[in-house]
Amino acid sequence: MDRVETMQVFVRVAETGSFTKAADGLGLPRATVSAAIQQLEASLGARLLQRTTRRVHLTQDGSALLERCYQLLSDFEEISGLFRQTPAQASGKLKVDVPSRLARLVIAPVLPEFFKLYPDIELELRCTDRSINLIQEGVDCVIRVGQLENSSLVARPLGQFELMNCASPAYLRQYGRPAAPAELERHWAVNYLSPTSGRSAPWEYVEDGLLKIVEMRSRVAVNNAETYIACCLAGLGLIQIPAYDVRNHIRAGELQEIMPQARASAMPVYALYPHRRHLSRRVQVFIDWVEILLQRHH
Repeated sequence: MDRVETMQVFVRVAETGSFTKAADGLGLPRATVSAAIQQLEASLGARLLQRTTRRVHLTQDGSALLERCYQLLSDFEEISGLFRQTPAQASGKLKVDVPSRLARLVIAPVLPEFFKLYPDIELELRCTDRSINLIQEGVDCVIRVGQLENSSLVARPLGQFELMNCASPAYLRQYGRPAAPAELERHWAVNYLSPTSGRSAPWEYVEDGLLKIVEMRSRVAVNNAETYIACCLAGLGLIQIPAYDVRNHIRAGELQEIMPQARASAMPVYALYPHRRHLSRRVQVFIDWVEILLQRHH
């Protein structure tokens, strides 16, 4: 194992706090990871990690080395890129995590376009709607929709999704079609619970540039976009949802848009990743590609 690979192993162990998790993330035997760290410590003449029965911690020397490794690995990646003919030569395994419906409806259908541009990238596409620990789960970046909570991650804006107010024909036949927000007090909503906070999102709309909130009745609350739409299709209430999520249902007549003049604010979309100085070329090209892709669904 050369010096660059050894530094990559050290960075992964330091970030995960575990030899086993680092080995899993790098696709290496645990013994190889342990030997690489021992080799690095011996060559530097310093103790870099403090091992306990439950976790691995950085020593003071290890913390100092980690910052230098970030910069050195970033510089190495940049130098390597100088000799690539085109961005299409970005290569290697890429692990990303995106919301499930964004993956199914927006990203997966056009992945052949991505692999035509970058045939040497191997993509592991994970789907969750909750916050995850990128480092411990070995994920290179995540795509998230909506306002972000405070985080140490780097957040890059990718665009916005327009929201749409929807109801099923069955619901509208039973309760009537609201023409304005003032009529919502006699209607039902399907509540959506935030996967991160667990709180129910209020019904919102923008009027004269100001955000307004309406308290609505609800008989069901969900924390999953698929179930949210399914409840609306079943006539259980009104929903507010990104337009791309229900475009096919609208075309099929299974859902109808209501109050187009009183939509909620558009939802921002972000790419999140751990460290700006150690962003690999394959992560960069994937994020750039997703940003262009989202412009089609604006």
